[in-house]
Amino acid sequence: MKNEYIYTQSESTTPDRIDLSFGTAVAFSDKSPDKESANEDCAALFELDNDTAVFLIADGLGSLPNADAASKLAIKAIQNSIKDVSDNDSLREAILNGFEKANQQIQDNTPGSATTLVAIEYHKQTIRPYHVGDSMILVTGQRGKIKLQSVPHSPVGYAIEAGMLDENEAVHHKERHIVSNVVGSADMRIEIGSTITLSPFDTLVISSDGLFDNLYVDEIVELVRKGNLENASAQLLQQAKARMLSPQKNMPSHADDLSFILFRPKK
Repeated sequence: MKNEYIYTQSESTTPDRIDLSFGTAVAFSDKSPDKESANEDCAALFELDNDTAVFLIADGLGSLPNADAASKLAIKAIQNSIKDVSDNDSLREAILNGFEKANQQIQDNTPGSATTLVAIEYHKQTIRPYHVGDSMILVTGQRGKIKLQSVPHSPVGYAIEAGMLDENEAVHHKERHIVSNVVGSADMRIEIGSTITLSPFDTLVISSDGLFDNLYVDEIVELVRKGNLENASAQLLQQAKARMLSPQKNMPSHADDLSFILFRPKK
């Protein structure tokens, strides 16, 4: 493996820029502003070679014990599974094996805990998404066209997909944070998406629900679709934290741990 970046607690108030051979990323992870306990999120970027990488977000379920340990264990399981991958054809299998190992290890070592897990396989400007739970994946073009948006594994997420709830109703729904599919469950299901080739100005966003619970999707798209990626990430962070700390009527607001990775390929 060429480079490894893991974020479990931010040491600064701004996202970290990561310069890759094939593009630029920014990453951030920090605990909720209203709590003293550990951050239950974990973000990671593993650069395997000059054109291959894996992006990860895990969000330990705060309603369960050892949630911070579960998210870190999930990231570590993927890291160990992909570290010796020598070609892109075997990367998909390694990622899936990592999910399965994480699921079993959480059940064995931290029983009763669970985490969400998002993984993005990147190779030569092509991505493939994998996810379990309600952490989010979004790809937007420079003009704001959404090219990929994952469906949260939750009753509210499925209701949005079925057209039974709109985004505004969903973000205020009292059962929004019920997750129906998690890593750490005997019946975990891994959702694998189709491959998507990123255009030079596309932006990939993966995040825990600390972002999407405080900003509407169109707000996120508008902030990240163009301009400097570091400035975009700083504005995302600022606005999400502001909503957490100072709720506004009829606007999304939920204090929570916040982790995200933004990525753009080289032009």
